[in-house]
Amino acid sequence: MKDFMDREVTNMKIAVLSGKGGTGKTLVSVNLATAAKKSAYIDCDVEEPNGYLFFKPEGAIEEEVSVKIPKVDDKLCNGCRKCINFCKYNALAYIKDKVIVFDEICHSCGGCNLVCPENAITVKEKVIGRIQKAISDQVTIHTGILNIGEVSGIPIIKKLFSDKEVEANKLIIIDSPPGSACNVMESIKNADYCILVAEPTLFGVYNLNMVHELVKLFNKPFGVVLNKCMESENPAELFCVEKDINILARIPFDTYLGKLNSQAEIAVKKNKRYRDMFSSLLDKIIKEVQHEATTHPQR
Repeated sequence: MKDFMDREVTNMKIAVLSGKGGTGKTLVSVNLATAAKKSAYIDCDVEEPNGYLFFKPEGAIEEEVSVKIPKVDDKLCNGCRKCINFCKYNALAYIKDKVIVFDEICHSCGGCNLVCPENAITVKEKVIGRIQKAISDQVTIHTGILNIGEVSGIPIIKKLFSDKEVEANKLIIIDSPPGSACNVMESIKNADYCILVAEPTLFGVYNLNMVHELVKLFNKPFGVVLNKCMESENPAELFCVEKDINILARIPFDTYLGKLNSQAEIAVKKNKRYRDMFSSLLDKIIKEVQHEATTHPQR
């Protein structure tokens, strides 16, 4: 495979998804990032990030992520309820002659502050998590970490992608959260290509269908990586054939690979077979993205 940096590609973003945790999403993500020689690995699984365990970076730089939450001055509030009528998320309520703020469902739009005729609403900073940045060999690792008890990791994911160091990389591998909720949508919305990782079970088909519907909704080019493949019938593969979905690679059910993964070792660094496999997978995806850019330039 040609070195990725030899190709005429700029800021290619590849998102790796799965319908649930434990499917092999991080396995695929960290090995692709490593096979690329030079890349950025973005761990958007902010509730339970674990990619850094594989890269084992040292000297991480940490930055807090906060959101703006309304703060009401009861002495200035006249009870007009304009702020409450404005909020479409029901994050404000008027109870016992006071405006109550529900931080958990506030979207930090700042509208309540703007519509208050008495200037009774200001904003306060609420820390919801942090991001960590580090380097391991030729891979820059950006990890989002959501504080326990916080509802939404979207502000952290937005912060991850706003980093200029991320945009400076030609290849960006996005380790998306599992499932298909809002955090996942935020992680893939600017992706050039999506990899769906699936297990060879009926439950795996259910979860594959979930993320399959999501990438179709976002009109993203995509392909499937089948993990833990055995010689027996593979329901996930049958699903792909039925839906005419491109199967990018088949990773075998291999105790050696499982052992490496359980010990947070990157297979590409340890075994030529897997180095060749993930290098070939990356090369195939690069060609897919280049083809999409040529045939669907407005996508």
